Amino acid sequence: MTTTAEGPAGRLGRTAAVVESTRRVGSYLALTFDDGPDPVHTPHLLSVLREHGVTAVFCLWGAHALAHPEIVREIVADGHTLGNHGMHHDDMADWPADRVRADLEATTAAIRAAVPDAPIPYFRAPFGSWGGTPEVARGLGMVPLGWRVSVEDWEPPGTAELVRRVESRLTPGAVVLLHDGGGDRSQTVEAVACLLPRLTARGWHFTGPARRA
Repeated sequence: MTTTAEGPAGRLGRTAAVVESTRRVGSYLALTFDDGPDPVHTPHLLSVLREHGVTAVFCLWGAHALAHPEIVREIVADGHTLGNHGMHHDDMADWPADRVRADLEATTAAIRAAVPDAPIPYFRAPFGSWGGTPEVARGLGMVPLGWRVSVEDWEPPGTAELVRRVESRLTPGAVVLLHDGGGDRSQTVEAVACLLPRLTARGWHFTGPARRA
C-alpha cells in the first residue's frame, strides 16, 4: 500500500490506487505543480522549465483554467502533462461517487475548453484527501497521482528553505509536489530555478510519474 504525504489540510490519505513514483527507476524525479494556472506565477515557472528543458505535470483547478485558458494552452504547447485537481479545490473525501464524478467531469470540461484535444491522464485529490475519489478517477480514465516529497510551499518559508527541503527529502523515483497557484508562489519559482541546474549537476534526471500504482 502506498501512502500520500500530508497536504495543507493536514489529512493523511492512504490508498493502494495512488501513484507516487516515477515511470523510470533510479535517479529520476517527477515535478508536479498544483493549484494553477496562475496569471503571474505559472508563466514565470514555464519560462524557467523551458530554459532547462524540463517538463512537469500541472494539476489544474477547473475554475482557474476557465479564467486563464491562454495559460493552459501555453502549458500544453511547452509539452507539459495535465492533471485534474477539481473544480474549486474542494475536499471530496466524504462525497458520494456521483458528486465526485460530476466535479471531475466539470473540471475536465473546463480544461478542454482551452485545449480540446489535450490528454488529462492524472487526477490529484485536493489536500491529498482521497476518500473514494481514486475509483471515480480511474473510471474516468485518470490515474490518481500522489507524491512522495512535499515541501509545504503553500506557506512560503523562503527560497533557500524550499531548496533545502527538496534536496534533503528527495529519493530516487520520487514524485515531488509543488504549487504554481493558490497564493504567492514567487519563492517556489525561484526555488525551481535554483534546483534544476543543481540537481542536474548531481546526476538527477526529470521524467513523468508512473501510469499505474
